[in-house]
Amino acid sequence: MKSMKYLQPLFIALLSMVSTQVFAYDIVIEDENGQCIYYNYINNGNELEVSVGGIKYSGVVVIPEEVIYENKTLKVTSIGWNTFSSCSGLTSVTIPNSVTSIGNGAFSLCTNLISINIPEGVTSIGYSVFSDCYSLTSVTIPNSVTSIGQAAFANCGLTSVTIPNSVTSIEKYAFYGCSNLTSVTIPESVTSIENNTFQGCSRLVSITIPYSVTSIGDNAFQDCRALTSINIPEGVTTIGERTFLYCTSLSSVSIGNSVTTIGGGAFEGCNSLTSITIGNGVTSIGEGAFHDCRSLNSVHITDLTAWCNISFSDYSCNPLSFAHHLYINGVEIRDLIIPNSATSINNYSFYSCYDFTSVTIPNSISSIGKSAFSGCI
Repeated sequence: MKSMKYLQPLFIALLSMVSTQVFAYDIVIEDENGQCIYYNYINNGNELEVSVGGIKYSGVVVIPEEVIYENKTLKVTSIGWNTFSSCSGLTSVTIPNSVTSIGNGAFSLCTNLISINIPEGVTSIGYSVFSDCYSLTSVTIPNSVTSIGQAAFANCGLTSVTIPNSVTSIEKYAFYGCSNLTSVTIPESVTSIENNTFQGCSRLVSITIPYSVTSIGDNAFQDCRALTSINIPEGVTTIGERTFLYCTSLSSVSIGNSVTTIGGGAFEGCNSLTSITIGNGVTSIGEGAFHDCRSLNSVHITDLTAWCNISFSDYSCNPLSFAHHLYINGVEIRDLIIPNSATSINNYSFYSCYDFTSVTIPNSISSIGKSAFSGCI
């Protein structure tokens, strides 16, 4: 299956954990619907953790806040690793407010689970907790959650997600392959968008990146083919490799002045991209960053000295190689006057910029790089 391509090692490891797990439990008690729920003692036998049972859970499961067993009242505070994993017959689970911990892979591959309510008190959503819950369309993330783990919701059927402002960390692959996801709200508390976080969210139309974010990882939005525009806010310093690869509906991009690095292939294959604004903090653009952006027709900057100082890995990482038209402060440059503040013109700086009629180079320039004006017809 295509959506599993990048996650295959992760799920092999997960399935390995499931297959090698000993189905041991301490007690088994029926819930209010007559469903058997298996438990292990934790916290010196004073609390209970829902665990993997001898048979698969199915239908509707209602986890109680507490259990009375042998005249002792025990609070249910945890759902163990892989507890409901691969329970394809499971349609609904009620998790009580007493639960504060949900283990890795707890609901992975519950392919008929439709909705889930994560109670207040849970502080983290761990590794692959809801991965491959294809039918999961609704999830409520409480304000108590501070981190969303690796592949937590990968390949789910979610249509929208609101991440509470308590969350500071969204780990890689968290929403990978959520092909029905159309909108995401990321709060100001989040400081980074990790690798592959929203890769393959092919119906994601818009996303607002808050000013708190300082880095956007590799492949973070790859194959988000419905995304039409993106604003990289002040605060972001790094755009990773292949971050927006094959975002084929992306028509405009604005990159803030705080960005210093644009990774290789960052916008490759964005063949609807017509305009890009590059902030004056960018110092390097990686190989093929704008490869095959054949609809580009304008590049907008505010500082020519900063532009001359950008290190371009090759011609295809300079958006001018496709756009051909350079604008400064909204006005297209025809007579290029390099400012005295510039000391060099780097490789490919003005590669394939069509409309220059003259170029003035000051005495401050000590070097002109390879193909700096190549294709300036």
